[in-house]
Amino acid sequence: MVVRQQTGQLSTPAGGFTPPQINSLEDTGLSTLWLQDLVLKVLYFRGYLTGSKIAEEITLPFAGVTDQLLTSLKQEKMIEVKSSQGGLGEGSYTFGITGLGVVRAREALDRSQYAGPAPVPFEVYNEAIRKQKSGRLTVTTRTMRQILSQLVISEASFQRLGPALNSGTSIFMYGPPGNGKTSIARAFGNMVLSQSMYIPYALYLDGQVIKVYDAVSHQISNEGDANGSSTGSLRGSTRRDPRWVKIRRPFIVVGGELTLEGLDLVFDDTTKFYEAPFQVKANGGILLIDDFGRQQVRPRDLLNRWIVPLENRVDFLRLHTGRKVEVPFDVLIVFSTNLPPKDLVDEAFLRRLRHKIEIGDPSFEEYREIFKRVAQDKRVEYNDQGLAYLLQEWYIKRNRKLRASHPRDLCDQIIDISSYMSVPAVMSREMLDRAAKAYFVDI
Repeated sequence: MVVRQQTGQLSTPAGGFTPPQINSLEDTGLSTLWLQDLVLKVLYFRGYLTGSKIAEEITLPFAGVTDQLLTSLKQEKMIEVKSSQGGLGEGSYTFGITGLGVVRAREALDRSQYAGPAPVPFEVYNEAIRKQKSGRLTVTTRTMRQILSQLVISEASFQRLGPALNSGTSIFMYGPPGNGKTSIARAFGNMVLSQSMYIPYALYLDGQVIKVYDAVSHQISNEGDANGSSTGSLRGSTRRDPRWVKIRRPFIVVGGELTLEGLDLVFDDTTKFYEAPFQVKANGGILLIDDFGRQQVRPRDLLNRWIVPLENRVDFLRLHTGRKVEVPFDVLIVFSTNLPPKDLVDEAFLRRLRHKIEIGDPSFEEYREIFKRVAQDKRVEYNDQGLAYLLQEWYIKRNRKLRASHPRDLCDQIIDISSYMSVPAVMSREMLDRAAKAYFVDI
């Protein structure tokens, strides 16, 4: 059966967490000395900054927080006022680091070169992820048809995908290449991206900083907060803790570059702070492991790494000091592979994967629907007679399998050929033969 397009919009449920207002140094959960070092490192790297700009750089409110740090650093002669730009209050004063401040900044840099948004205590992050778990959207048949409206999928596969998405745990999609496994996962990702959540720029754990927010992996949400402000205007705002950024729920894709080391905290020996692993960056969203089985690490080793998180919904990360810490594992993991499951996993691991879904070859009717949609989208003149010829000559006679990706690729070939020959892009026998000869390779 062909999945038809539905109209309507997906709703975006509210999450169960909003960063609380921060009014004092105590509210940050960080020591004053550590925050002073952060200010000094920012000034060491950036030179002269106004008080307001310093507050923006460390993502803490100026009034009651950053101003207190600047006052104490002035009293200790670590910084000094260089000029006033004529504004009201210390927020308009330009500050510079002194010789004593440079010495202390260098000592701090020897421990860690992190000089950015103030981090959030690790335990606060864990609680925030747990609270935001309830904000996920539950899909129905109607919303699933909307999500997958651009794809043609058999009814059997379609009816299994909805419950799998609602599980929020794990999906193992397998089947021949070119039939839309990655497209399905990306359609799920588009649904997830319609929802918002909060993550911190960075975490603080045992004196160490772990960067979480990644401009490549995360998309800023433009939705307004409950207080009426948008995310973009909240850096430095006192309405909520500005150390948190409102993002669209993550959809992160990893492929052949995935290694076991990439699933643990990555410590940079030069900068001396951590980068959060893929599954932490994907918390609250989807992590797609594409082309599973093509990674540099053995599939069974990679799967064994997921056993505890998949069963207990918690993960354990290791600091370079040897300490292990627990972090919530609120991730829908999607394994997508073109390889036979028997070559990748054993029965014990398959039991731990909640949903196993085969995405098979399309039927002739589904192939026809795909071809019609693609031809219309690419402005290739479609006709059933041309498709019947293509199927008979290039599939049935040659015992070739249908693939959902073939219509797109063949239409691209027709467009290339028609452009070269300066003729209309039509599904004539001659054009189809030329396109098929250029595209298909008998292996």
